[in-house]
Amino acid sequence: MTVASAAGAPPNRVTSWSSINWRTVQNQVFRLQVRIAKAVEEKRYGKAKALQWLLTHSWAAKLLAVRRVTTNKGKKTPGIDGVVWRTAQDKLNAARSLSRHGYRPLPLRRVHIPKANGKLRPLGIPVMRDRAMQALYALALEPITEVRADKHSYGFRRNRSTADALSQLFIVLSRKDSPQWVLDADIKACFDRISHDWLLRNILMDTVVLRSWLKAGYIDRHVFFSTEEGTPQGGIISPLLANAALDGLEAALRDAISRSGAKVNLVRYADDFVITGCSRELLEKVVLPVVTAFMAQRGLTLSPEKTHIVHIDEGFDFLGCNVRKYSGKLLIKPAKLKVLAFVRSLRKLIKSQRGGSASELIRQLNAKLRGWGNYYRPFSAKKTYSFVDSEVFHALRRWMIRRHRNKSEAWCWKKYFRRDGNRDVFHGTVSSHSGDTKVKVVDLFRMSSITIKRHIKVRGDVHPFQPDCSTYLAKRRPVHRQRKRFDRWYRAELYG
Repeated sequence: MTVASAAGAPPNRVTSWSSINWRTVQNQVFRLQVRIAKAVEEKRYGKAKALQWLLTHSWAAKLLAVRRVTTNKGKKTPGIDGVVWRTAQDKLNAARSLSRHGYRPLPLRRVHIPKANGKLRPLGIPVMRDRAMQALYALALEPITEVRADKHSYGFRRNRSTADALSQLFIVLSRKDSPQWVLDADIKACFDRISHDWLLRNILMDTVVLRSWLKAGYIDRHVFFSTEEGTPQGGIISPLLANAALDGLEAALRDAISRSGAKVNLVRYADDFVITGCSRELLEKVVLPVVTAFMAQRGLTLSPEKTHIVHIDEGFDFLGCNVRKYSGKLLIKPAKLKVLAFVRSLRKLIKSQRGGSASELIRQLNAKLRGWGNYYRPFSAKKTYSFVDSEVFHALRRWMIRRHRNKSEAWCWKKYFRRDGNRDVFHGTVSSHSGDTKVKVVDLFRMSSITIKRHIKVRGDVHPFQPDCSTYLAKRRPVHRQRKRFDRWYRAELYG
């Protein structure tokens, strides 16, 4: 069997998972996705549904779906059946089993994970087969959601990141004639309350399969609960459904506010969004009712605690940053609450390593400092970096004194700090793996050494299924890949 045949041959002729040519598989799926996107742009919805059927029944798409669920972060987390696909044969058998005929999803396994604010976030974990089916149908739905997406929607979309959303805010708010008032809004329990009826009427995909997922229910502490609304957090297709439900808000605002000079701009990242306006009255009496009515059609409401109208001189927090004008100059800085939460997590880590080695402590600290610092690198974070460095220094000083209670502070200083130019650097040593007596010195990373590197925002009218934009997106791919890694780290560290 040739490598190429592994991608395009019928499933009964494929015998080796390792010999599959994934580039060929991805190209086959991408060509169909481009055709689906083009059909939707031309409003040929019958053709789009026919192409979706071809994609969800293609062997290449089934291979990609199984690959996605067996390589992502939750690949070792089972559903209620306890099954995990580990071996190559398991994966091949799984791809062969993905069929719409007779398909009935199992209930989800409900787990609760802690959030940064101390509350618990419910997650629904499907079984592996249901995850793969969701990944398969997501391949067919994504081209449609991208074509229909709002121009300035940046969450859960390919080639877009939090840095793009914040850069768009900077463009909108930084000029002298920019809008001065901002509606900072948040949707209350967005994933848990989306209307099933609205999704079934408006999402262009197989409604039988979609209904089976929405009504599958979940099991929490061995008790079954039915689901009458919402799409579970944890499902692969849930972010696509949530984005599809919220797309169209830009058009609704544009239709309701026709007069020039209103300066209404929408920037959205998942269920967090910001709308600018020329006055408080415009936002209160025109924009807010439009948004409320738009959400009500989808079974959603705005969170009263997290939705407020502010002047740009007062500032607001968005995606972990504080956006505010100081004497007419717009600055985007790390949000105070996020900074304090990060410092607390560093202190907790240092305190927990009282009996560990300095080199292991430095390794863990460096990972957190680099990840957090790189997330805020495009923004005005120099003073924040210096503050964090200072807090880490004082925490390490307390750590070494507690660690060596019978030694003087001068002795501790000489053991853990070395002179580098005009600075004292906290360091540790790691033995060489070669077996000789050499040791490697590892230094604590200094956040203030991070230089600001401005982010170039992605064009709002671009999506990945436009053939004429492939060169543009290819040039931006390293930036997209890097920001995706920083965003993923940030969500894991601060949002849970």
